Amino acid sequence: MVKKETTSFKKYLKWFWGIVLGGFTLILLLFLYTAWDPFDALPSFEELENPQTNLATEVISIDGKTIGKYATENRTPITFKELPTNLVNALVATEDERFYEHSGIDFRGTARAVVKLGAGGGASTITQQLAKNLFTKRASGNKIKRVIQKAKEWIVAIKLERQYTKQEIIAMYLNTQDFIFRAVGIRSASRIYFGKEAKDLDLQEAAIIVAMLKNPRQYNPHREISKKKSLNRRNVVFAQMYKNSFITEEEKDSLQKLPLKINFTPESHSDGYATYFRGHLQKVMRKWVKEHPKPNGEEYNIFEDGLKIYVTLDSRMQQYAEEAVNEHMANLQKYFFKEQKNNKTAPFLDIEKSQVAGILNRAKKNSERYKRLKKAGKSSKYIDEVFKKKTAMKVFSYKGDIDTIMSPNDSIKYYKYFLRSGLLSIEPQTGHIKAWVGGVNYKHFKFDAVEQQKRQVGSTFKPFVYATAINQLKLSPCTEFPNIPYTIPQGKYGIPEAYTPENSNSKYGGMLTLKEGLAGSVNTMSARLVDMVSPENVVRLAKSAGIETDIPANPSIALGAVDLSLLEMVSAYSTFANRGLRVSPMIITRIEDKNGTVLEEFTPKTQEVLSEESSYVVLNLLEGVTQSGSGARLRSGYTAYPKIVTGFPYKFTNAIAGKTGTTQNQSDGWFMGVVPNLATGVWTGGEDRSTHFPGIGYGQGATMSLPSWALFMQKCYADKSLKISKAEFDKPENLSININCEEDTDDKDDKEEEVVPEEDTDF
Repeated sequence: MVKKETTSFKKYLKWFWGIVLGGFTLILLLFLYTAWDPFDALPSFEELENPQTNLATEVISIDGKTIGKYATENRTPITFKELPTNLVNALVATEDERFYEHSGIDFRGTARAVVKLGAGGGASTITQQLAKNLFTKRASGNKIKRVIQKAKEWIVAIKLERQYTKQEIIAMYLNTQDFIFRAVGIRSASRIYFGKEAKDLDLQEAAIIVAMLKNPRQYNPHREISKKKSLNRRNVVFAQMYKNSFITEEEKDSLQKLPLKINFTPESHSDGYATYFRGHLQKVMRKWVKEHPKPNGEEYNIFEDGLKIYVTLDSRMQQYAEEAVNEHMANLQKYFFKEQKNNKTAPFLDIEKSQVAGILNRAKKNSERYKRLKKAGKSSKYIDEVFKKKTAMKVFSYKGDIDTIMSPNDSIKYYKYFLRSGLLSIEPQTGHIKAWVGGVNYKHFKFDAVEQQKRQVGSTFKPFVYATAINQLKLSPCTEFPNIPYTIPQGKYGIPEAYTPENSNSKYGGMLTLKEGLAGSVNTMSARLVDMVSPENVVRLAKSAGIETDIPANPSIALGAVDLSLLEMVSAYSTFANRGLRVSPMIITRIEDKNGTVLEEFTPKTQEVLSEESSYVVLNLLEGVTQSGSGARLRSGYTAYPKIVTGFPYKFTNAIAGKTGTTQNQSDGWFMGVVPNLATGVWTGGEDRSTHFPGIGYGQGATMSLPSWALFMQKCYADKSLKISKAEFDKPENLSININCEEDTDDKDDKEEEVVPEEDTDF
């Protein structure tokens, strides 16, 4: 009996050792096969040293803030030193308790997972997960292939442990993790889910990030369907941190009671600040990479090569500019909607119904939906039916996007109701563009009002006429001319008929100084001056000041009968503030590669346009506009339209050189404002020229655009760190032109500008 039991025991013992040795042999063969597999080779030493990852190109503002990225994967790696300790502790406690003890594979964890068939948790170490992120990406659905993948991850993990420090492995792991919503890597995740850099994450935020590592979709704190799971998983992280002595029991209990809290800040191209600027910059960079290849001759990829583009934009000023434009436009739009209630062709004025149909049809054919259907080969009849059919969509409103049911045809008309606006700000001395607002919402209104759009500039062009006269003829602001109709005869300058512009207020008589003429935007004065110096010389000065668009050398330019961009106008006005020296606008200071090597540094081009004396006299004239002319509401405590003039009263007391502009039928409203170290321009109007206010009171530049400028400057002045000047303009030491005109003591009525058309141009 004993002999039988002994034989049976030896039999079981042989089976046991056979299984053990067989298992080890199988694992060894698997490792050898994996290492020798010629069809799916392991990463080489060089690949381990430089793992291929798509790195986002960063756009970095002059004050050191990342204001945007270009990326296929929104990934910007950071070092271990930039990771907060609480994040590292939460990661190790939850994902790999023995991380600092093993060499890539946790055999205790693996044995536990095998015995419990995975019920006790996974066996993958942080290093194995990094290996998967770098070289496996997607787990195979085939069990045999997945076993081979797993074996490769083990081998790569061991190699990684030999090649890198534990700190480097943690940093690489967090840098390669996809947290969805375009958040690839810990830095993007921190910015998108919490609106801050990784180093600033607090313990609760770190726990939420670590909770997502298990499955970023199932445990996502932003998705409504997964918020409860995210909260529960976050609390597991706290429990693991307590278990591993990173926090006390009291801290754990307190933290687990906190509600789930994030600050979701998406980083798609349509989100965040400076969206229009980033769109323009991308076009610039596409050209740059073609002209500046890598040392090996390949072209840089701005979406994958991790370039760093240092731009002139100031993130603070950009924020203030966007806030100012949106505050005023939201208010202005309410009044525009009210004015359209009894308009049978709303939102268009002064056109026939057939013309309305033409505008809407052109907009339909320019839409992405129409182009997509046409490309797919759909017939016109089919496309018309699609555009008539109501469908679910999100539409823009100043209170946030609205979910609605609307046909594409109706949505086209809906968007035509919205006025558009742009703001651009330049530092005259450097040419640095500090703020660029191309519209109120890039997602819904992609056309850029700063650089892409050219609109009639109206009276904002008049200072170039005055500047030419002052520079050529040494005229003084005190020089007087009669306020009477002025005619340029037929044939002169090649005009087909005599040119006699009318004053917008139809008032004539008496003598006016140059200063009064510009302050009141008197058309007869501008016509006289353009004839004195010739349209050709005005064009020559405007071009040298930075206007690149072809301008016809026609007397009508004296009243602004030319379409220009806001970028051109602000750049040209900057010349006045920089003592007559033009500095070409700059948007980039330098470009670096992912390793910090400078690829190019940028310096502005300069050109003398006016004498220092002439430019100062022009500024003196423009100051008159804000003291007693169409820009006086910047200083005044009264306006006939206090509710539509957003933020009024402004009560500026510092030196401001400015000019309003209002084109025919109030289709365009402009305001250009200059202080010693900042030139800023604003344009406002409809997408179509027939979309406008019916009256000059609401439709003038002083109502449509000046408030955005004023709100922006108030915000800039409130931020002392920006150092925006409130000083007087620098006066030349040997000023030979008299600027001390005898002031009109009759207390010119500021109210007149509010009720009388100030500069309704009629060509």
